[in-house]
Amino acid sequence: MIESIANDFYHSFYEKEWNGEETLVGNLSIKEAYEVQDLVTKRRIESGETLAGFKVGCTSSSIRRQFGLSEPINGKLFYPHTTENQVNIDWSDYINCAIEPEMVFRIGKNLEGKNLSDKDLISAIDYISPGIEIHEYNFWIKPPTIQELICTGGIHTGLIIGNQRVSPEGLQFKDEKFTVYKNNSFIMSAPASEIMGGPLHSLRWLVNFLTDKCLSLEKGNLVIPGSPVELVNIDQDTKLKVVIDNVGSVTANFEKK
Repeated sequence: MIESIANDFYHSFYEKEWNGEETLVGNLSIKEAYEVQDLVTKRRIESGETLAGFKVGCTSSSIRRQFGLSEPINGKLFYPHTTENQVNIDWSDYINCAIEPEMVFRIGKNLEGKNLSDKDLISAIDYISPGIEIHEYNFWIKPPTIQELICTGGIHTGLIIGNQRVSPEGLQFKDEKFTVYKNNSFIMSAPASEIMGGPLHSLRWLVNFLTDKCLSLEKGNLVIPGSPVELVNIDQDTKLKVVIDNVGSVTANFEKK
């Protein structure tokens, strides 16, 4: 059953259609949903993609309210869907394109263990960049379930990374404000503390999760710890800009071809 569901989600990622059994997904345990995600990851790597790192999702109360969910989840980042300074995206390629502003952590050394200190986490981060996470904001099964969110890797489809690289030593991981602009107009903003009390808490949660599975973050992995704001829909040609205090900014053009 789990392999069949994984095949359905692998198919839906590329073909933008759902051929699976809805009831099977809702009956998965959380553990089984992550097993589905791992099988999808295996298939994507076999098809030529490369694991870039991890994402943590549903970290803020606003996102949880938006999804109707109550706990964080994690998923994988992949190359070639993770790019630096990509500026043109065809939003019409998506059923429902949406974005989130993200801090992007580059991990500088292997990281594992339970409930690591802030000092341990900061020392493992090589640098931080601003980023734009791209989502296919679509749930095949209604109402949305955490099982489907996990199976899809957090409805993640891509990541655009800005060219600034700042040291984690100079950040508070609390008061830095994330701001989103569409066509130079302010859309929304929120402080980093909305991400589970701060992005380091999100990173700690991820390391705990991986450690429980006898895994670790590896040197060179990217981690996006979550967004403090709701998903922002992109349904027309848009110049999008994300600004994160003391980290930098990144801009992307969403244009229908």
